Amino acid sequence: MDGSWGGGGGSSQLNVLGGPLASCSVQPLTGWFRSGCCETSADDAGSHTVCAQVTEAFLEFSRSRGNDLVTPIPAYGFPGLKPGDRWCLCVSRWKEALAAGKAPPVVLAATHRAALAVVTLEELRAHAVDG
Repeated sequence: MDGSWGGGGGSSQLNVLGGPLASCSVQPLTGWFRSGCCETSADDAGSHTVCAQVTEAFLEFSRSRGNDLVTPIPAYGFPGLKPGDRWCLCVSRWKEALAAGKAPPVVLAATHRAALAVVTLEELRAHAVDG
């Protein structure tokens, strides 16, 4: 491990506000590393960095784009999401949903600063459930 995945709380795992990356969800367990946090690394091609509180509208939007987040996949330990669940989304999918008027709320303290390479802090703040 190169330390950038955040298991040791390295400085690369900061949120969009500049503080330590908070947990997004452990039920269901989320994150690229299934750590509960929206940690990222060079191996995370989708940049699963936005901690979102999913909505019915977003789940339907995601399904329409070929990513069914509702149907459980027990073989992968994926329970399927329901409105209100928190999940680490690919920042590009969140931005696509934003453009379509379907962006779910975000948790800034649990959204990785790497998301700022694709979306602005102002866009995230406009959809924030926290600070």
